[in-house]
Amino acid sequence: MRIPRSRPPEVPGDDSDDLARFGYRQELKRSLGPLSSFAASFSYISVLTGVFQLFGFGFASGGPAYIWTWPLVFLGQLAVALCFAEMVGQFPLAGSVYQWSKHLARPLTSWLSGWIMAGGAVVTAAAVAVAYQVVLPQISPAFQILGGPGDAGVTDTRGGAQNAIVLALGLVVFTTVVNLCGVRLMARINDFGVVVELIAVTLLVVMLGMHVRRGPQVVLETQGTGAGHSSGYLGAFLVASLASAYVFYGFDTAGSLAEETREPRRHAPRAILRALTAAFVSGGLLILVAMMAVGDIGDQELRDLGMPYLVKSTLGSGLGSVFLVCVAIAVTVCCLAVQTAAIRLLFSMARDGRLPFSRAVSRVSPHSRTPVVPALLTCLLTIALLVVNLGNRHLFYTLTSAGIVLFYVPYLLVTGPMLVRRLRGTWPRADHGPYFSLGRWGLAVNLVAVLYGMAMTVNVAWPRAAVYPGDAWYYRWGALFFPAVITAVGAALYLVRPRARPAPECR
Repeated sequence: MRIPRSRPPEVPGDDSDDLARFGYRQELKRSLGPLSSFAASFSYISVLTGVFQLFGFGFASGGPAYIWTWPLVFLGQLAVALCFAEMVGQFPLAGSVYQWSKHLARPLTSWLSGWIMAGGAVVTAAAVAVAYQVVLPQISPAFQILGGPGDAGVTDTRGGAQNAIVLALGLVVFTTVVNLCGVRLMARINDFGVVVELIAVTLLVVMLGMHVRRGPQVVLETQGTGAGHSSGYLGAFLVASLASAYVFYGFDTAGSLAEETREPRRHAPRAILRALTAAFVSGGLLILVAMMAVGDIGDQELRDLGMPYLVKSTLGSGLGSVFLVCVAIAVTVCCLAVQTAAIRLLFSMARDGRLPFSRAVSRVSPHSRTPVVPALLTCLLTIALLVVNLGNRHLFYTLTSAGIVLFYVPYLLVTGPMLVRRLRGTWPRADHGPYFSLGRWGLAVNLVAVLYGMAMTVNVAWPRAAVYPGDAWYYRWGALFFPAVITAVGAALYLVRPRARPAPECR
């Protein structure tokens, strides 16, 4: 595989001229450089958000050996990211997955990829915003507005769930205001947050490394977690893999911002791959060193309160709280990136006439150069989802899993058609151009991406009590039922609005 050096634009208008070849005007502000492109993907992945939010779940499900799910999920998603890097080099358009599927597959497939992913973005924004509850009350009791002290840092009690919704609502409103102000403000906040996150992860690894109490052989311990599964530790391992699967997605965000990035054919593919790799390395080191440094590896609090408890108990309350502030910043920019990508996706679909009220949804503010209606729409839908689940103490894992499924399916609607075209010999195209190419590795990488995506989708949606507690059927089946409803509604809407802007023929 190779990333040829593309020729830099000779004049500032070259990027806009490139966009015009796809039949679109330059409406969004093209002001992002390579750092902001990388930061958009990295902040969506957000190692600190994912690890601090779900370390306790992974550890409780699979013991210290759950860390092996980290490289497994990374390799699967790396195959997907390589396919995406090839696509964004050819089609640097807002809406990423929707646009890529549109140039590879039939109209219904591209419509469903965009529709399902839009639903996934709303669900993911809600799930990320709920992470405030895991962090802020452990920084200060003042953030525990509802419930009591025993609800701090958890979402599986009624008081914790209610407080989580309150904190999440404040975050969603903030990210909406930032997005309405324009991409430059969003990029500045996002860049700052990513720099803070990278520095914090590095320092955290170093400082936890200074408190190491056991060797790396700790990663071979399962702590008997396979006892409750019919398939032994394999069952526990598959459950624990959800903790890693939740982190490694959203890396296509650099593609969603392609129309606002300078030289996107050059920078966006690299941003996708660098963000995913940086998340793998930094997150893997953090999990490993943390388990080597914690005082009591069998402490029940480690399972219940997860990484925030581990950091504070190892480094002390004062220093631990400083790192938790950094985690809160990471959660903030993660939610910001999720909403930013969702806005570009809705704008891209509406511009093609694929959504109800497309003219209004695709309108860009002349002042902020931001699609206003998609920003307000994502905000209202996320708030509605949070309010409906107010006090639902089983909300978090159902939201998280539904969000993963609603991303993995659209990813498959790109990698699947791409694989079909490779087998038919129609991809890469004859006019592929001097951009990112998988070369002779394309078929193998594409096949891995499809097989991994299918396997993990089944694993996440599988209705089992180990992941989805609660008596009501919708807790257990939520990760399957919710995506199915969104897909069915999308298919029905497609029958009502079947016409779209045609894509250039992919020969």
